[in-house]
Amino acid sequence: MFSFSQQNNFFGPRCVWVNGPVIVGAGPSGLAISACLKDQGIPFVVIERSDCIASLWQKRTYDRLKLHLPKKFCQLPKVPFPEEYPEYPTKKQFVDYLENYAKKFDIKPQFNECVQSAKYDDACKLWRVKTVSTTGSIRAETEYICQMLVVATGENAEGVIPDIEGLKDFSGEVIHAKDYKSGQKYAGKKVLVVGCGNSGMEVSLDLSNYNAKPSMVVRSSVHVLPREIMGKSTFDLAMMLMKWLPLWIVDKILLIFAWFLIGDIQRYGIKRPSLGPLTLKNNHGKTPVLDIGTLEKIRSGDIAVVPGIKRFTEKTVELVNGDILDIDSVILATGYFSNVPFWLHEKEFFAENGFPKTPFPNGWKGKGGLYASGFTRRGLAGATADAVKISKDIGKEWKKELNQKKQKVPTHRRCISTF
Repeated sequence: MFSFSQQNNFFGPRCVWVNGPVIVGAGPSGLAISACLKDQGIPFVVIERSDCIASLWQKRTYDRLKLHLPKKFCQLPKVPFPEEYPEYPTKKQFVDYLENYAKKFDIKPQFNECVQSAKYDDACKLWRVKTVSTTGSIRAETEYICQMLVVATGENAEGVIPDIEGLKDFSGEVIHAKDYKSGQKYAGKKVLVVGCGNSGMEVSLDLSNYNAKPSMVVRSSVHVLPREIMGKSTFDLAMMLMKWLPLWIVDKILLIFAWFLIGDIQRYGIKRPSLGPLTLKNNHGKTPVLDIGTLEKIRSGDIAVVPGIKRFTEKTVELVNGDILDIDSVILATGYFSNVPFWLHEKEFFAENGFPKTPFPNGWKGKGGLYASGFTRRGLAGATADAVKISKDIGKEWKKELNQKKQKVPTHRRCISTF
């Protein structure tokens, strides 16, 4: 990596030529690709807006979080989880795994650099990635120039804040689930949890365990499955069955088991979608909830299930059925979205929602050296699969460049340092 800058402006924008790909994001996807490239001896630069790797896991998840799937489906390329780890590693164990992974492959991201824009220069056939330092009082700008760009910021970069009437007028605390850590401070309080996905279910469970009084808003239908069936991971069982049976039959089998093991959830106000859980996941990216104890709390009345919200007032919430609840706090478990459209100037490969337009399994490669990792809606297993494909393709292009001796190094500015 070579660094160029204005000779007479020490604090001016810095221009950096990267002799390899620029990877935006130092989460599991970015780390996995970096490790695979390291293994091939291909140089790269990782840009991360936070001050640590896997900032989503370290700073924007609740304390009780564990991996929802068995560890064998969540490990990154080339390094399995330690044998002593449980089947479902804790948040801390997973973060430790990622930090050791980065150390093993000597991955050193450029921390505290937020990408402002990334644009393909058709004339030069190069990517121009502009960043701003997010630390210190001096605004430090950098432009990275490279032939390949890997977007590894993932599906969950930003929290969704719904536009609900009166929410801004509510006098109590309102936070997104990404800022929720523990139910400890909510003991004895009436908390409205908006959302019934895996996050909404787990936050409600955690609140109840700390003697809070949670009410969970269930506005749309959702599949709830047991995390395990006869001692085997439900996900693992589904993967095994799909090797031999059509998807719709596997869906039927899972729902039959769910009915026997957790009963009819509609009696508690939770409606199941018309599509099966795996079909819904494949077609619309909506993940089924894997129950780890929330339903038991709902049955006992420790967690109330309520319908959609009509409006908030200063201290209450009015529901669509006319009920009015007194509440102290609101936790928005309303999902996440990709921030790619805010900084990537590209309309052909990425859609307006920040996801590749090409459906799985072909949405990992665009034109002009553009790649996307972690946008398959298939969790860590999807990120690992993307990393392997992307690194192999970059390796092939890299070897082709070496063989043809066509490495292009900018000469319009004087090189003043190397890294």
